[in-house]
Amino acid sequence: MRIVIDLDRCHLAGECVYNHPALFAFGDDDQPRVLVERPDTPAQLLSARQAADVCPSGAIALVED
Repeated sequence: MRIVIDLDRCHLAGECVYNHPALFAFGDDDQPRVLVERPDTPAQLLSARQAADVCPSGAIALVED
């Protein structure tokens, strides 16, 4: 499973970065970036699911490989 952010849909609310800083950060261009593309621990998977669920624009997706 991979974490993907659709930057065209992103509203830059920052929920992912503020609530899950181990997985997301703002880049130099102030766009959110995925720090851990493939979460592999139970804690990372839970955080990734939570981030996708609370993203106000629905820009975060978990994609099965």
